[in-house]
Amino acid sequence: MHVFLKNSLVFIFFCTLSIQLNAQVKFKTATVMFYNVENLYDTIKSADLINGSLDPNDPKYQISVPEDSALTSGYTFHSDELSFAKLKGKKVVRKHILTDEFHYKGTKLWDSKKYKEKIDHISRVITETGKAETQSMPAIVGLCEIENEQVLKDLCEALKKKGGNYGFVHLNSFDPRGIDVALVYNKTKFVPINQQRLLINLPKEGDYKKYTRDILCVEGLLDNEKMYFLVNHWPSRRGGEQKSLPNRIAAAKVLKQAMDSLITLNPKAKILAMGDFNDDCNSPSIKKVLNTVSKKENVKIGSYYNPAEILFKKGLGTLAYQDSFNFFDQQIISPELIADKEGYHFYKMNVFSPAYLVTQEGSRKGYPFRSFSNDNYIGGYSDHFPVYTVLIKEVK
Repeated sequence: MHVFLKNSLVFIFFCTLSIQLNAQVKFKTATVMFYNVENLYDTIKSADLINGSLDPNDPKYQISVPEDSALTSGYTFHSDELSFAKLKGKKVVRKHILTDEFHYKGTKLWDSKKYKEKIDHISRVITETGKAETQSMPAIVGLCEIENEQVLKDLCEALKKKGGNYGFVHLNSFDPRGIDVALVYNKTKFVPINQQRLLINLPKEGDYKKYTRDILCVEGLLDNEKMYFLVNHWPSRRGGEQKSLPNRIAAAKVLKQAMDSLITLNPKAKILAMGDFNDDCNSPSIKKVLNTVSKKENVKIGSYYNPAEILFKKGLGTLAYQDSFNFFDQQIISPELIADKEGYHFYKMNVFSPAYLVTQEGSRKGYPFRSFSNDNYIGGYSDHFPVYTVLIKEVK
C-alpha cells in the first residue's frame, strides 16, 4: 500500500474520534500544528535593517523593509561577520540573496495573483488541520520558510476571513535567504508572555561563516496554563547528509540545552519543540543529541518523547525526494506534557495529508502537492505535509 495512502487511512481512523473521548468525561482540546510552507515570500524586493543598539530579542532589532527604503535609510552595508557582539551599537543593511527571484521580473515571475493564492492555500490548510478531532482551528501554528512580518499579517488576515482570530510572534534571523520561523497563535486560546531567538553558530568552512534560522522560543499561556513552544528550521542537507550533519548537530545542541535549562528552572515545565529538522526521527541529531524515545513510558528527565518515530516506522512521511520518503517535520514533547493529567497533556500526533495536499498524477504522484517545480509556480500548497499534535485536558 502506498505510504501516503496509508497515511490517509490513519487520518480517517483518527477522524472517527471526537472531542469527547469518553462518554462520561469531557475534555478541552488544543491543536498544535507545524507547517513548512515552502517559500512564502511577498512580491516586494526586501532587505533587513539591523539596529544593534536594541536587544536582539526586540522585534525591531532586525526588520525587513523594501529594498529601496533600506538603501535610503542611512544605515551602512555590513560586510563583516554577523553576530550580536559585532553588530552592537551599529545600524546596518543586510540584503537577502533570494529576494530578486520572488518578484514579477524575477526568475519565478512572482506576482500578486500567485502570492494571494499561496496565502489562501496556507490559510485553508491551517483552518482544517486537526479540525476533525477538535471541531476547532489550531491553537498554535509553528511555521517555517516565511519571509517577513508582512506575509504573517496577510496570513492572519486570510485566517480572519475564515473565522479565525490570530496573532503572531516573529523575530528575523541572519539566514541568507531571508526566511525565518514564526509562531502564529489563536488569540482566544493563547497569550504570549515572552519570546527569545536562540542563535545557532554553525561550524565554519575555512574562513567562510555560515548562517541559518534561529530557534524561536515563545513562553505563553494556553488557556491560562504556562507552556513553552520552540519553533525550528534546522540547516538543510545541501552537500550531502553526512557532510552537512555537523550543522544539524549544532542546532540540536542549542535546542537540547534550551529545553534542559527550562526543566532545570522548573521541573514541571511543559515544552513542545517543533520544526523541520531536516533529519529523520532516527538521525543522530534527534536520537542521540536530543535524546528522544519512541514510547511515552520510557520518557524521563533528560529525554524527550518523539511521537513521529512510531509513525515513521509505520511508513508515514512529511516530504518526498527521489522516491524516498522522510519524516523531517516533527514535534518533540517534554516529560511533564505526558505525565501531568490535571492540565493539558499529549493525546496524539499525526500527519495532515488530505487528497488536495497530495500530487495526483505524474512523476511525483503521491508526493506533497508543492507550490514550485524549480522556478515554475504549479499552484500547489507546499513540498511538505503539516504535522499536528492534539493536547487534551479534562473539564471538571
